[in-house]
Amino acid sequence: MLRRLYDWVLHWAETPYGTWALFLLSFCESSFFPIPPDVLLIALAVAIPKKSFKYALVCSAGSVLGGCLGYLIGWQFMAGIGEKIITFYGLTQKIEYIKDLYTNYDAWAIGIAGFTPIPYKVFTISAGAFNINFLVFIIVSTISRSARFFLVGSLIYIFGSRIQTFIDKYFNILAVAFTVLLIAGFVIIKYLF
Repeated sequence: MLRRLYDWVLHWAETPYGTWALFLLSFCESSFFPIPPDVLLIALAVAIPKKSFKYALVCSAGSVLGGCLGYLIGWQFMAGIGEKIITFYGLTQKIEYIKDLYTNYDAWAIGIAGFTPIPYKVFTISAGAFNINFLVFIIVSTISRSARFFLVGSLIYIFGSRIQTFIDKYFNILAVAFTVLLIAGFVIIKYLF
């Protein structure tokens, strides 16, 4: 079933509605949908590398707005909808762990989930459920999601279609490496200033 969803998402790159589909996919993935928008972002950007940054912006905007929906689900509808989404992804036992992450790391938890392959939707829903400061949520989500999608867009803009296979194969490793470098940068800044 997941493979069919994946193929369905990819087919939108071949239609005139690809940009709208990218926005909607990004929006839905941030709150409930299982297929990450990177799949369609890569397909669209490889087709027209000059529009890579436009597609990254569309993907970022859709993702942040979808994250707001996820936050709303957790904040107002956790018992009805939020728990069902989290159960669907098999992460019910991880909610207390996520709560601990928010308690100990606050914005960092959102930022890392927003950039890495960790299911962002679980963090958007739980951010609402645990009443994380909404302004902090928006700012960190915007930074982390934009960093993720603009990194992909930039690589395709610079390297064209040659980079698609590399990104597809090593996306998780690239995301983790970038996150480690990002955290190291903040630690260095903290201790230098």
